[in-house]
Amino acid sequence: MKFKQYDNGSCDIEFSLKERWIILKKGKIHLSDEMLKHFGNHLVKVVMDWQLKFKEDVANKQSFTDTKIEGK
Repeated sequence: MKFKQYDNGSCDIEFSLKERWIILKKGKIHLSDEMLKHFGNHLVKVVMDWQLKFKEDVANKQSFTDTKIEGK
């Protein structure tokens, strides 16, 4: 999977054909401890970059445990 981040702070997570097949077949992607570490490192970079790119009103929004997350 690849993270494609845009200048406005948004990000696409692009899945390979193999990853899409795994998701379709199993309904999930399992990450080993090492792969989860790499995934986490990529996410941290995305978080650092987006904080610099978000508009102020978006950057200051808070999330809570019941905040609904919807993709486009």
